[in-house]
Amino acid sequence: MAYNKNIKKKGDLAMAYRRGPQEPIPEEETVVWSCTNDDCSCWMRDAFSSDEKTVCPICKSEMEKETRVLPVIS
Repeated sequence: MAYNKNIKKKGDLAMAYRRGPQEPIPEEETVVWSCTNDDCSCWMRDAFSSDEKTVCPICKSEMEKETRVLPVIS
């Protein structure tokens, strides 16, 4: 029986993993709402906001629009 070094046994389960280069995740500039409170790091994609003026769900401060480079989501 051939030995496959990419499979490790843990109990009765065989776990396989890939080594080597991963396929890059596509990114794009995305409009987001970012909290204006310096002590809060909350932000959300504009596509998930239904209001023209958004309030931070964490600290209730105002949020402002900005652009970030984020992974593309479907």
